Amino acid sequence: MSSYLFKNARIVDGSAAEPTEPIQVLVEDSHIREVGRTISASAAEVIDLTGKTLMPGLIDCHVHTIASIASFQRNAGLPDSLVAARASIVMRNMLMRGFTTVRDAGGADFGIKCAVEEGVFSGPRLVISGKALSQTGGHCDFRGRHNSRPEPRTGFALGALGRVCDGVPDLRLAAREEIKGGADFIKIMANGGAASPTDPIHFLGFSREELLAVVEEAKNAGTYVAAHLYTDEAIRRAAETGIHSLEHCNLIEPATAKFAASQSAIAVPTLVTFEKLLAEGASSGYGADALAKVEIVQSAGMESLSIMREAGLPMAYGSDLLGPMHRHQSEEFLIRARVLPAHEIIASATSVGARLCQMEGKIGTIAPNAFADLIVVDGNPLDDLSLLANQGGHMPLIMQGGKIVKRTELH
Repeated sequence: MSSYLFKNARIVDGSAAEPTEPIQVLVEDSHIREVGRTISASAAEVIDLTGKTLMPGLIDCHVHTIASIASFQRNAGLPDSLVAARASIVMRNMLMRGFTTVRDAGGADFGIKCAVEEGVFSGPRLVISGKALSQTGGHCDFRGRHNSRPEPRTGFALGALGRVCDGVPDLRLAAREEIKGGADFIKIMANGGAASPTDPIHFLGFSREELLAVVEEAKNAGTYVAAHLYTDEAIRRAAETGIHSLEHCNLIEPATAKFAASQSAIAVPTLVTFEKLLAEGASSGYGADALAKVEIVQSAGMESLSIMREAGLPMAYGSDLLGPMHRHQSEEFLIRARVLPAHEIIASATSVGARLCQMEGKIGTIAPNAFADLIVVDGNPLDDLSLLANQGGHMPLIMQGGKIVKRTELH
C-alpha cells in the first residue's frame, strides 16, 4: 500500500478567498484517507509543504482531446491510430498543467477513456460525450453548400467531432447509440458555430421537439444534455427544454441567465478559445468567414461572465482549444480574472466542475474518500492566478489517483 502524509498544507479549493490554516492530508493508495490538524497514522513518505499551497486536481469541463489540428474536417480524415497517438500527447500535456480530470465535449470514445484508466495513456480522468449530435447544416456538418452526399450513419472516425442526425427518431437512436458506446452525457449542437461552413451564429440547431426528445433519452439513462450555444434565444430555448449544461453562452442576457439558474443549469464559458482563434486561427487554416463569426461572440464574452455571476448561474471551467492552441488551456484563469474574483474562478475548476461531471465528493475537493488528485503550487494562486499557468511550471508535484505523475524538487 502506497501512502503519503502532506504536512503544513495550506489548502486552496475555491471555497474561500484565503487559504486554510496549515493542516495535514493523508493519502493511502488512490484515495484521501484523512484530513485534519494532526494525523496520528504513519505514512511511507512525509512531504512538507511549508510555503506552498495544496489544491485539488483541476477540472476542465470543455475539451476536445482528439483535436490535434484546428480543422475539424481535416482531423476527421486522419487515421484512427494517428488520432489516438496524438490524443495521448494532448492528454499528457493537460495532466502536466494540473488538470487531473477533463470533460470531453465531442470526439473521444470509450477506447480512449479505457486507455487512460488502464494506464496505457497518461492523461486526465475522462468524462466523455462520445460524438456530438448535429442536425444537417449544423455545427458538426462540415460539408460545403455544394456537397449533397449523405453523411455516414455508422462507423464514425475517431477524429470526427460529431455526427449528423435529423428528426426525433434519428436523434433518439443517435443518443442511445452514444450512451451504449460509453458516453457519460450527451452533447448537441443547438446553435450556429464558427468552424462549420453553413450555419451562421444565429442559427438554431434542432427543433424544440428534438431537444425535448434528446433530454428525455439522457434522463432515461440517468444523465444530462450539454448544448453548444451562443445566442440568448438559443440559450433560453435550451433551458426551457431541460438542457443542463450550457456551453459558451457568450451572448446571454440577464433575464435568460436568471431563468437558467432557476432551472439548476450550469454554464461553461470558454473565452480563451475565441481569443486564441482570433490570434492564431488564420495560421491554422480558419478562413475569413469563420473568423468573422468568432469575432461576433468574442466581443461579448467578458460581459457574459458578469451577467451570469449577477444572475447566480454557476460557471464551470472550460477551454475548448484545438490543435496547437491546446497549450493555452490554463489561460482561461487569467481571462476570467479580468472580471471575477480568484476564488470563484478556482471553484469553477474544482467544485463546480465536479458537480457538472457528476462526481461531487470524488474530485475537485480535498476530503476523506475523494480521489487523491492533488497539485502542489509554489505560492498562493488566490494572490496570483498566473501560478496556475505556464504549462504547470509552478507545480512541483502533481498527483492523480494517489500516484505522483510529476515531481520536481520542493524548495
